[in-house]
Amino acid sequence: MAPPSPALRFRLLLDAEHALGPGKADLLEAIAATGSIAAAGRSMGMSYKRAWQLADELNRSFAEPLIAANKGGEHGGGAALTATGETVVRAYRDIERKAKRACAAELRALSRLLAD
Repeated sequence: MAPPSPALRFRLLLDAEHALGPGKADLLEAIAATGSIAAAGRSMGMSYKRAWQLADELNRSFAEPLIAANKGGEHGGGAALTATGETVVRAYRDIERKAKRACAAELRALSRLLAD
Protein backbone atom coordinates (compact mmCIF):
# COMPACT_ATOMS: atom_id res chain seq x y z
CA MET A 1 0.00 0.00 0.00
CA ALA A 2 1.38 3.41 -0.97
CA PRO A 3 1.89 5.97 1.79
CA PRO A 4 -0.69 8.74 1.87
CA SER A 5 0.04 11.87 -0.11
CA PRO A 6 0.42 15.19 1.69
CA ALA A 7 -3.00 16.60 2.42
CA LEU A 8 -4.51 19.70 3.93
CA ARG A 9 -6.76 19.64 6.99
CA PHE A 10 -8.22 22.96 7.98
CA ARG A 11 -9.07 24.38 11.33
CA LEU A 12 -10.51 27.82 10.81
CA LEU A 13 -9.91 30.07 13.78
CA LEU A 14 -13.00 32.24 13.62
CA ASP A 15 -11.90 34.40 16.54
CA ALA A 16 -9.99 33.98 19.80
CA GLU A 17 -12.61 31.60 21.23
CA HIS A 18 -14.23 29.85 18.27
CA ALA A 19 -12.90 27.42 15.69
CA LEU A 20 -14.37 25.25 12.96
CA GLY A 21 -12.45 22.22 11.73
CA PRO A 22 -12.97 18.98 9.87
CA GLY A 23 -14.46 17.15 12.85
CA LYS A 24 -17.18 19.72 13.44
CA ALA A 25 -17.89 20.01 9.71
CA ASP A 26 -18.14 16.21 9.51
CA LEU A 27 -20.49 16.19 12.51
CA LEU A 28 -22.75 18.79 10.89
CA GLU A 29 -22.87 16.74 7.69
CA ALA A 30 -23.58 13.56 9.66
CA ILE A 31 -26.44 15.28 11.50
CA ALA A 32 -27.88 16.33 8.15
CA ALA A 33 -27.55 12.76 6.86
CA THR A 34 -28.88 10.92 9.93
CA GLY A 35 -31.38 13.40 11.37
CA SER A 36 -29.94 12.81 14.84
CA ILE A 37 -27.05 14.17 16.89
CA ALA A 38 -26.62 10.82 18.66
CA ALA A 39 -26.69 8.83 15.41
CA ALA A 40 -24.29 11.29 13.79
CA GLY A 41 -21.87 10.83 16.67
CA ARG A 42 -22.17 7.03 16.50
CA SER A 43 -21.48 7.09 12.77
CA MET A 44 -18.23 8.92 13.54
CA GLY A 45 -17.23 6.69 16.47
CA MET A 46 -17.94 9.53 18.87
CA SER A 47 -19.61 9.24 22.25
CA TYR A 48 -23.13 10.54 22.75
CA LYS A 49 -21.83 13.08 25.25
CA ARG A 50 -19.09 14.37 22.93
CA ALA A 51 -21.48 14.72 19.99
CA TRP A 52 -23.88 16.78 22.12
CA GLN A 53 -21.01 18.89 23.51
CA LEU A 54 -19.82 19.73 20.01
CA ALA A 55 -23.36 20.43 18.81
CA ASP A 56 -23.88 22.81 21.72
CA GLU A 57 -20.53 24.47 21.07
CA LEU A 58 -21.42 24.94 17.41
CA ASN A 59 -24.79 26.46 18.29
CA ARG A 60 -23.20 28.87 20.78
CA SER A 61 -20.40 29.88 18.39
CA PHE A 62 -22.63 31.57 15.83
CA ALA A 63 -25.24 34.33 16.05
CA GLU A 64 -27.91 31.80 15.02
CA PRO A 65 -28.05 28.08 15.86
CA LEU A 66 -26.61 25.69 13.29
CA ILE A 67 -28.56 22.69 14.59
CA ALA A 68 -32.23 22.46 15.51
CA ALA A 69 -32.81 19.56 17.91
CA ASN A 70 -36.14 18.14 19.06
CA LYS A 71 -36.49 16.44 22.41
CA GLY A 72 -37.11 12.70 22.46
CA GLY A 73 -40.44 11.28 23.46
CA GLU A 74 -43.12 9.01 22.14
CA HIS A 75 -42.11 9.69 18.52
CA GLY A 76 -38.41 10.11 19.26
CA GLY A 77 -36.27 13.19 18.91
CA GLY A 78 -34.30 14.34 15.97
CA ALA A 79 -32.07 17.05 14.67
CA ALA A 80 -31.54 18.97 11.48
CA LEU A 81 -29.28 21.69 10.24
CA THR A 82 -30.77 25.15 10.13
CA ALA A 83 -30.28 27.32 7.05
CA THR A 84 -27.34 28.91 8.87
CA GLY A 85 -25.89 25.46 9.57
CA GLU A 86 -26.10 24.54 5.90
CA THR A 87 -24.43 27.84 4.98
CA VAL A 88 -21.59 27.28 7.46
CA VAL A 89 -20.87 23.74 6.20
CA ARG A 90 -20.99 24.87 2.59
CA ALA A 91 -18.61 27.79 3.29
CA TYR A 92 -16.17 25.55 5.18
CA ARG A 93 -16.13 22.94 2.39
CA ASP A 94 -15.76 25.66 -0.28
CA ILE A 95 -12.74 27.12 1.55
CA GLU A 96 -11.30 23.63 1.89
CA ARG A 97 -11.73 22.86 -1.84
CA LYS A 98 -10.28 26.20 -2.96
CA ALA A 99 -7.25 25.86 -0.70
CA LYS A 100 -6.56 22.32 -1.92
CA ARG A 101 -6.72 23.47 -5.54
CA ALA A 102 -4.52 26.47 -4.82
CA CYS A 103 -1.90 24.31 -3.08
CA ALA A 104 -1.99 21.28 -5.40
CA ALA A 105 1.39 21.95 -7.04
CA GLU A 106 3.14 22.46 -3.71
CA LEU A 107 1.57 19.30 -2.30
CA ARG A 108 2.79 17.31 -5.31
CA ALA A 109 6.28 18.79 -4.90
CA LEU A 110 6.35 17.82 -1.22
CA SER A 111 5.11 14.35 -2.08
CA ARG A 112 8.05 13.85 -4.46
CA LEU A 113 10.47 14.75 -1.64
CA LEU A 114 9.16 12.15 0.82
CA ALA A 115 11.30 9.14 1.65
CA ASP A 116 10.14 5.83 0.20
